[in-house]
Amino acid sequence: MSRTTLDLWVGVFVAVGIAALLFLALKVGSISGSGIQSPYTLSAHFDNIGGLKVRAPVKAAGVIVGRVTDIRLDTHTMRARVALALDSQYQFARDVAASINTSGLLGEQYVALLDGGDTEMLKAGDRIQITSSAMVLEDLIGQFLYNSKGSDNKSSGDEQAAGESHTDTMPPAGTTH
Repeated sequence: MSRTTLDLWVGVFVAVGIAALLFLALKVGSISGSGIQSPYTLSAHFDNIGGLKVRAPVKAAGVIVGRVTDIRLDTHTMRARVALALDSQYQFARDVAASINTSGLLGEQYVALLDGGDTEMLKAGDRIQITSSAMVLEDLIGQFLYNSKGSDNKSSGDEQAAGESHTDTMPPAGTTH
């Protein structure tokens, strides 16, 4: 084998290796084509989208049916407006529910659609009315710590000073309203 033939094969091998790395990077990063042939757009408003990003998957029953195409803050309602591009082969009832979920414990966030029972279907440009915001891990930890701290310091109403007011939102254990 001559030197030029060897150089040619090394060049081909390097080019194939770079192409394979590029393909894997696009697949892992979900940057490649969405595979949606003829999309239609819906919108949904959320109080908190957590770490949801543009191009995040939209899933129904675990199957990817679309992608998030835009995320904006609605300045009138101060809620996040999320635009969803869904494949036209998947139609959803007007009472579909949208929630922001996480794949695994610390995985990517996606929009999950739970179809309703209405016979009328959503059309392009419609808004999903029933939404559930993302659960933020820091908020959950804070609630857990606050609740566990409060359960260690239980006191009855008899032990409070006369001028002291009770500021907890939950009544002491054993009391009713």
